[in-house]
Amino acid sequence: MPSGFILLASASPRRHEILDQLGLAHGVLRVPAPAGPDEPQLPGEAAEDYVRRTARDKALHALQWLVAGGTPPETPPDWPAHWREAPILCADTTVILDGDILGKPRDRAHARAMLQRLSGRTHQVHTAVVLAVNGALRQTRQISQVSFQALSTEDIDRYCASGEPFGKAGSYAIQGRAAAFITHLSGSHSGVMGLPAHETMQLLRDSGVPCG
Repeated sequence: MPSGFILLASASPRRHEILDQLGLAHGVLRVPAPAGPDEPQLPGEAAEDYVRRTARDKALHALQWLVAGGTPPETPPDWPAHWREAPILCADTTVILDGDILGKPRDRAHARAMLQRLSGRTHQVHTAVVLAVNGALRQTRQISQVSFQALSTEDIDRYCASGEPFGKAGSYAIQGRAAAFITHLSGSHSGVMGLPAHETMQLLRDSGVPCG
């Protein structure tokens, strides 16, 4: 295992920034998406189970891609020579309200509908983190409670016009303009962003990964 180096199998810039914030040496591994629908929920699958399974599936897909000889178009020069042996870190973040998964919006109308549901209510954000290391998968999960103020039609329209809801679970970004909507957070700010700092560091340390 390259000492203190991990592979982040995620295109999320927020997860990359959180690892930078923690001072963890890492490389971003851009793995081609598997065939089929993007992160589908299985029939009868509870939202809480979905987030854990999806994170595991991401880690397995990245691991299998590497084993099959997958490689980045250009390996960055600062990656260690034995980067293929590095632990692989994956995560999935899911917004849950009334047992329903509020995923990434398909379009503006879908984003508006999700924000209307979140308005004036408290929802959960689950982030599951999986580490593939030494031939095994290790997992942790963080759950936060997020309360929104009542949002007017104008609030929602302005926010959608900013473009920020798109590509975000639940149609909002806590690190962006939506911070003004949040009246209370119980849990982890970084977890709602996409990678819980405390739990991720604990997972790495418990797995024997050098992380300072």
